[in-house]
Amino acid sequence: MQVELTDFRTFELKDTKYIHPYRISYVLNGKRREWEAVKSHDSVAILLYHEPKDSFLLVKQFRPPVYMNDHTKLFTYELCAGIMDKNKDIAEIAQEEIDEECGFHVPVENLRQITSFYNNVGVSGSRQYLFYATIDDTMKIHEGGGVHTEQIELFYLPVKDSKHFMYDQTKAKTPGLMFAFYWFFDRFRR
Repeated sequence: MQVELTDFRTFELKDTKYIHPYRISYVLNGKRREWEAVKSHDSVAILLYHEPKDSFLLVKQFRPPVYMNDHTKLFTYELCAGIMDKNKDIAEIAQEEIDEECGFHVPVENLRQITSFYNNVGVSGSRQYLFYATIDDTMKIHEGGGVHTEQIELFYLPVKDSKHFMYDQTKAKTPGLMFAFYWFFDRFRR
């Protein structure tokens, strides 16, 4: 993925669209405490296994917060994912994300919910619902890449290389991606 980045700056947010910063004040065990947090949307993430290629389909994209903290990481490797900002069933949102980001049509009944967990528990505590689906090229409906201003590149990772990939610190990736790989190996490749 080619990324040309210039004039990177940070600004304090006052009026926000997707996240809302808060200062929390509470009493715990008789002692007043304060915390800073961000309220954000819950999300879905989908581990896509391309059976004929024996590969996981991942997305690569530039993530400004990652770059802000580590200028050596111009993009991240992630599961197909998206925020839950629509009044729809969780599986329907997962299906839409697969279509938008990866260009595959996966019937809702073919999505298997693995579990859910909480992300960034010290900052936002938002919940992510993790799904699994198998895909093949007969399900391909367009090239993917995201919608609007998203610039998503698709990346096929052979399953045989995924354990090495998990521990490769030169690649920016999410804990949900690594957990999904472990789940896959526990269920299908003992």
